[in-house]
Amino acid sequence: MRRSGTIARQVLWVRAGRHNGDLRAGTDRALTGRRFTGRRYARYNAEAEAIVPVSPAVAPATSVDEPVAISIPLLPGERTAARRMKFVVVNGCTLASLVLGMLAIFLAMQSEVRPAALCLMACVAFDGLDGALARRLGVASPFGAQMDSLADMCSFGLAAPVVVYASLAGSVPPAAAAVACALVAGCAAIRLARFNVSPKDGRFFCGVPTTMAAAVLALTVAIGLPVSGLVLLGGVALLAFAMVSSFPYAKLARLVKLPPWVWLAPVIGALVDIRLTFALVVVGYLLSGPVLWLRQRRTI
Repeated sequence: MRRSGTIARQVLWVRAGRHNGDLRAGTDRALTGRRFTGRRYARYNAEAEAIVPVSPAVAPATSVDEPVAISIPLLPGERTAARRMKFVVVNGCTLASLVLGMLAIFLAMQSEVRPAALCLMACVAFDGLDGALARRLGVASPFGAQMDSLADMCSFGLAAPVVVYASLAGSVPPAAAAVACALVAGCAAIRLARFNVSPKDGRFFCGVPTTMAAAVLALTVAIGLPVSGLVLLGGVALLAFAMVSSFPYAKLARLVKLPPWVWLAPVIGALVDIRLTFALVVVGYLLSGPVLWLRQRRTI
């Protein structure tokens, strides 16, 4: 009974010390240690040290295993003034593409479809420029990649369908034009999200990229293809599905490396009839995806 009372008194001292602060707790433990230092009570002292009651009034201590928030710099690597200026220039091109996309929407709302299409073409130029500059200047970063993807969605996933919708006004039913343009916007979002999470292939695109699709739509509106509205509507829907397809499409770098005589026919055709030549080039590029896909299936 005497020993049990001694252990209970120790526990009460430890609890009172926790309520009154760390200094009081340390004093109580020191007094306890001086009073019960004999070999006879060594086992009970060990049990009292192991029993540490937790008072509900005391907040639990922060675990040392909890992750600590770390600020990740937007520009990895050496952060000199020159590199920061290059970083600003590259992202300025991305913002210019975004602003031009907004301008294209404003012009399309005022039925100025051809100037809006020219703004989209300028968006395509700035979109290609920011990536080339980022690689050339050595300031490519995950932040720049995400910002470029968001700008592409605004310029090519939203502005391009709005311009196409304005160009189709009066030639097709508004509901049909709205469905086709909404399809372009949805497929562009899927295409960009898939591109961000998929492994990159240096030779081919998986589906038609949004930048190229927007360039095709912009040129179609700018040059005014002499076809009916229903044919244009079908072409817009086909282009939207081509963006989310799994067909491989050659990148521009591979197309540039083609023999010069391959480019001779389009150049001569553009001098004769630019509209017909453009339509044939677009159709040929869209058909190249299924052809390459069938070729890869046969070689497996």
